[in-house]
Amino acid sequence: MTHAYDEKYLNDAMQNLGEAFDYAAGACKIDIEEFMQYFITGKYAEQFGKGNPKIISGMSGTELAMNIISESGKKIHFPESQTVYDYSAEYWCGWILAYYQWYTARSFKNIYDYISTTEIYKLYPILHEAPEEKFVDTANAMISGKIGTTALQAQRKKAGMTQAQLAGKANVNLRTLQQYELGAKSINKASFQTVMALCQSLGCQAEDIMEY
Repeated sequence: MTHAYDEKYLNDAMQNLGEAFDYAAGACKIDIEEFMQYFITGKYAEQFGKGNPKIISGMSGTELAMNIISESGKKIHFPESQTVYDYSAEYWCGWILAYYQWYTARSFKNIYDYISTTEIYKLYPILHEAPEEKFVDTANAMISGKIGTTALQAQRKKAGMTQAQLAGKANVNLRTLQQYELGAKSINKASFQTVMALCQSLGCQAEDIMEY
């Protein structure tokens, strides 16, 4: 499976995003849902998701949180940085979210489209001591349940298009499109040209229509 970036950065990424969530919630008293929205609407989520060393290793989690909050325009007096962070539920949310994003190579925005930070938070009591792969399985099942069928169908409906409209716009055979949506054919095995044509027509990224 292709991951989002080199595994050598993963530990730093998990610790720093965990620290960022913990600092935002514990020190700054910002709701984790609000902080997540600041994160995905700003510039840091995309760079973090690509494994930019300056973002995931070049600054502490507290510095990351400060930058995310400042970029949002929220006026706040930042409390002093902590030197030790407890393994709180908020810390775990950021920590496991960083792992899931790396493991699946989904963007943070794509993940948030289907799983809220509050839903992740509620999984803490039952999953915080479990292997990371258990969260991956749980999150994948949650996303599949909300999508109903496939990510491609979800993106088409989000764009307000019928199958025929999308097939015509992307110059993809209608029957083939239907098979991709039903999972009878794997979109992951579609040609690069087909995937790009669908993404351009839907206004999304390739990762948004892949199956994980």
